Amino acid sequence: MTIKISSRKAKGRNFQNLIAKKISEITGIPVQKDGEIESRPMSQSGVDIILRGKALELFPFSVECCCAETWNVNKKIEQAKSNTKSGTDWLCFFKSNKKDPIAVLSTEVFFQIYNTYLRMQEMINEELK
Repeated sequence: MTIKISSRKAKGRNFQNLIAKKISEITGIPVQKDGEIESRPMSQSGVDIILRGKALELFPFSVECCCAETWNVNKKIEQAKSNTKSGTDWLCFFKSNKKDPIAVLSTEVFFQIYNTYLRMQEMINEELK
């Protein structure tokens, strides 16, 4: 059964809104049209989640979203790289029906984030001594 284009776009829009909401929850900044966090309208060029000001400082990623049953991961990564804003790293979120979303980012960025996490844990442990 073929899904209508309008249904596919609605699923994509809902997924973008979910990711924008998650970013809002961790930054404490609301999702708003023309605000610091905004889901880009469908069929417009650029990143899928628009981040401005403090939101961009707190979440320094250029975000692409893909909601589909099959993914061309390399193509989406290339799209994310081409849309990456200065001072950010690319980040892709993928979602299929009845599956949990996944995030894809560069290996180097992942290990930078994890290294920062470990250093913070060490600092906390030192303060607790």
